[in-house]
Amino acid sequence: MQNNNPRLSKNNFDLLRLLFAGTVCLVHAYALSGFLQLEPIASTLSSAVAVKSFFVVSGFLIFMSFERTSSLKSFALKRIRRIYPGYFTIVILCALALVVVSSKSATEYFSFTWVKYVISNLTFLNFLQPSLPGVFDSNKLQAVNGALWTLKIEAIFYLTVPVFVFLFRRYACLPILVFTYITSVIYAIAFTTLAERTGSSAYLEIARQLPGQLSYFMTGAFFYYYLPLFEHRIKYFLVSGVSILVVNMIYPLPFLEPFALGTVVIFFGLFLYLGNFGKYGDFSFGIYILHFPVIQVLLMRGWLSDNPWLFLGAVIVITTAGAIVMWHLVEKRFLLRTSHYIDVVSSTKS
Repeated sequence: MQNNNPRLSKNNFDLLRLLFAGTVCLVHAYALSGFLQLEPIASTLSSAVAVKSFFVVSGFLIFMSFERTSSLKSFALKRIRRIYPGYFTIVILCALALVVVSSKSATEYFSFTWVKYVISNLTFLNFLQPSLPGVFDSNKLQAVNGALWTLKIEAIFYLTVPVFVFLFRRYACLPILVFTYITSVIYAIAFTTLAERTGSSAYLEIARQLPGQLSYFMTGAFFYYYLPLFEHRIKYFLVSGVSILVVNMIYPLPFLEPFALGTVVIFFGLFLYLGNFGKYGDFSFGIYILHFPVIQVLLMRGWLSDNPWLFLGAVIVITTAGAIVMWHLVEKRFLLRTSHYIDVVSSTKS
């Protein structure tokens, strides 16, 4: 069910992903440092909402990508080329470079734990070994890159897309979307309730794993497949979505919140076009996977700890510069010639 809506060729998704990645970076700068001067960031922005919004956009774009791809092999190659080179680079870069800041000797550092870190992180199983020997031991959190947990979920999403599309084509799209959405929400509610009753944060961690995040991904898929309906009834969707999100801040509406959030995200993604923010590249992924270790290193060294705002500025500058370098030296080089990022650069040069 390929959607040829002209809005799909001009959208704000590059901008949204950049804003979401930036939000996660800013919130983590406060959460990891604990600097009270940065508290307004956490009270204004939400990394949880940003991540959920990422999943909504991903659901929309990945299903669109699959429907526009000629074969399963081509789809898999596109997804691997877009995500894994940058992901591989940051895992290996941290594993090799952080020996410099480790409290262990090189012999102690390059140990079985180091091998376990590399293998588990390269296979998206970050939870098996989130830390490196003697690295960030004095920090509030010892994880090298706590932001990578979402990449595991994203990779599984990619694997499920062909299955869902097969079911959509064989049976019916809407019932499967609704069933999956409801199942996902029930899963998240069940483990969140267990966490509240037992006081165990482990249940909260389980709640945010799959299929707990699938409701957001399926919301993105819904708006891709039912975009004409969204356009024709956009006022009803938008008013309902905003109203639900406002009420949700006072009284939780877990069954409605993912769809309401998705409504607002897709609206800003497809309407009120603000220009091509991917003209010079997509730096959002680089910002997302780089910011955490940057923050951790600055905190470990105690640099700028006496001036939280300069610390925040350093995080932003270093992370942004690293993301730009990552894009040009790694990510862009693995994209197919048909990628719209390559097309944009080519058309600009001509």
